[in-house]
Amino acid sequence: MNSPALQRGTFLVLLTIVTIAFGWILVPFFGAVMWSVALAILFTPIYRRLITKMNGRRNLAALTTLLLATIVVVIPLVVVAVYVVDEVVIVQQMIRSGDISFTGYFQQIVNALPHWALDLLNRFGLGNVEGFIGRVSTSAVKSSQLIATHAVSIGQNAFEFLISFGIMLYLLFFLLRDGGELSKTVRASLPLARPHTHYLLNKFTTVIRATIKGNIAVAAAQGIIGGIALSFLGVQGALLWGVLMGFLSLLPAVGAALIWAPVAIYFLAVGEIGKSLTLIFIGVFVIGLVDNILRPLLVGKDTQMPDYIVLMSTIGGIALFGINGFVIGPVIAALFMASWDLFASSAEGEHDMPTLP
Repeated sequence: MNSPALQRGTFLVLLTIVTIAFGWILVPFFGAVMWSVALAILFTPIYRRLITKMNGRRNLAALTTLLLATIVVVIPLVVVAVYVVDEVVIVQQMIRSGDISFTGYFQQIVNALPHWALDLLNRFGLGNVEGFIGRVSTSAVKSSQLIATHAVSIGQNAFEFLISFGIMLYLLFFLLRDGGELSKTVRASLPLARPHTHYLLNKFTTVIRATIKGNIAVAAAQGIIGGIALSFLGVQGALLWGVLMGFLSLLPAVGAALIWAPVAIYFLAVGEIGKSLTLIFIGVFVIGLVDNILRPLLVGKDTQMPDYIVLMSTIGGIALFGINGFVIGPVIAALFMASWDLFASSAEGEHDMPTLP
């Protein structure tokens, strides 16, 4: 009854149960834990340089790196979030007052259409322009109410956000300071061959670094360029639309165009040809080039994943996990591909490990 096989089986069951239970406990703080791990991976090279310059004083090096991460990443994001919430409230009030009327904008576009275009709409059953405008108006009202609700929700959940923010910083300090020992413990604990463990963990850290650096760089560049362009062209709420372009740029190829393309069409319909052509030029040849050049260089190159895999895993990750999914999706995809590469190598009896970038 007390055979080694039975004891090991019982221990594995117990290990599985307590691991699942511990993960369940961490679920309410999933975002804080994930971002603390991601930022620790991103800033560990800086921590290692600082600890060398500070003669091995780990606490001071970790604290300095934590302050640097807060200044470079966290504070700018919080400031932008505050300004965006204010901008959302202003835009929502302008929609209610009629200063911003999506129905009016659409009516202007319809009035500018040539007869052949209206006939084409009639052939496809879209000729009931008034009814379509009514649906657009209803959707706009619902969207404004949803925006206002989220803005109020952000304020109501400020205390919960502060708790998660504090937990993230707290964990980040210890992950920076003790990350090397934790990594060694994980490598030793995983029931895999040492080369396989080393390869998979290195793949994990490489993808996280590439995804965060690449996507944040692309989002910031596209959001800033798009916001400045819209502001220069006199579009109301340019800050909000610029931030939305930044977030939508997480969807490769088409993200930012979901904002600037309708605006360009509106300018064209109302006779603002110069503004329309200017926005189209900036959208295609500036914002588009940022996506087509920076993203493959910063994301695809380091992750060694095809662009279509990056696209699908990013969209799927965001659909399942929200904003955290733009990191989780590519990481899962990269580990999936790396695991199958290892399996194929083992099946063929190859001893050479796949190489990381």
